[in-house]
Amino acid sequence: MEATMIRPDIKDINLAEQGKNNIEWALKDMPVLRKIEERFIKEQPFAGLRLSACVHVTKETAALCTVMKAGGADAVLIASNPLSTQDDVAAALVKYWNIPVLGYAGESVETYKQHVIDALNHNPDIIIDDGCDLVATLHAQKPEMASRIIGSTEETTTGIIRLQALEKQGELRFPALGVNTSLTKHLYDNRYGTGQSAMDGIMRAANILIAGKTVVISGYGWCGKGCALRAKALGGNVIVCEVDPLKALEAAMEGYRVMPIAEAAKIGDIFLTVTGDKHVVDVHHIMTMKDGAFLCNAGHFDHEVNVPDLKAHTVEIKRIRPFLDEYKLTNGKSVYVLAEGRLVNLVAAEGHPASVMDMSFANQALGMEFLVKNKGKLENKLYTLPESVDNEIASLKLEAMGIQIDTLTPEQEEYLNSWKL
Repeated sequence: MEATMIRPDIKDINLAEQGKNNIEWALKDMPVLRKIEERFIKEQPFAGLRLSACVHVTKETAALCTVMKAGGADAVLIASNPLSTQDDVAAALVKYWNIPVLGYAGESVETYKQHVIDALNHNPDIIIDDGCDLVATLHAQKPEMASRIIGSTEETTTGIIRLQALEKQGELRFPALGVNTSLTKHLYDNRYGTGQSAMDGIMRAANILIAGKTVVISGYGWCGKGCALRAKALGGNVIVCEVDPLKALEAAMEGYRVMPIAEAAKIGDIFLTVTGDKHVVDVHHIMTMKDGAFLCNAGHFDHEVNVPDLKAHTVEIKRIRPFLDEYKLTNGKSVYVLAEGRLVNLVAAEGHPASVMDMSFANQALGMEFLVKNKGKLENKLYTLPESVDNEIASLKLEAMGIQIDTLTPEQEEYLNSWKL
């Protein structure tokens, strides 16, 4: 199957110079990825391979794409969210790196879906996904393409849930690597990255003080843990809502109040969802909230806060600031929806800092190399990167931070591997 010539679809090529500055700025704080790039340039692990990537178009993602291209990949990038694209970065990739980008901030859902098809028309050998949209669309609409796919990598918990469903049903047609399962990804990215960037997005969108507010976090996975940690550090009174008894118990033991969302809805000031599920904060919850409550989401999709159905209970929607809308409700109260219910940390802020994405995208780059090196040897299953690769990434990061650690003596190593007293 021949690849279709991909024409970029971006907002403004004249933004390229600023985008180039931002990409180069991000790379300065991504020493692990730069180290990997040095090796990729020499070894060319992706020579002759076409790559389609569906990831948030940020300066950090751009750094990953430039590294993949440096390793020989013929790369195409599309946005994984209609509102998260940094338009200057998209322009820079097109102008200075000759990487076709399809995505611009504010694109319609229909345009986004067309970009997914366009990325598949690139006829990729390898796929980088963020939310499983490329892989799910391929399986649903273009299953004949699956036979040439070496494998895919997945960035998010939400995407991994979709891949697990495909595998469980026996429908997964090629190997997939759940990057988010790697310790150096979900410990670093989800906890420290999402925690900081979600609070950053809330403060940029609404310019409100977190201290003294009751902050309700729905979901206590790694992202929820990070958000609760940062909200507490900023002086917020944190409530956690969970469906998993072990996570709920952990939240309680960390000192957070734990209760159902129906109870939390009545007392919260700021509501942040990080679950990957739909309608976690539903209309009947919102109608019981206090006047002036803030609603936002840091989960992958915009289904977590039921904004569409809320409109039926709204008499007026008023745009207060670029990413802050007031919903005047039929009960006389108002609530404020941030970033239209989409990812507040990427829409209203800039996503995770480069030093965080350095770890995530090191996993992506090495994960893709792992799939290519093991072409034909892997089953059509969902895999996790080997522990040795995780340790390599952690070691490179420590080295870049100037941190040294102990090593086991031969005697200690023998002792730990022996059953004898």
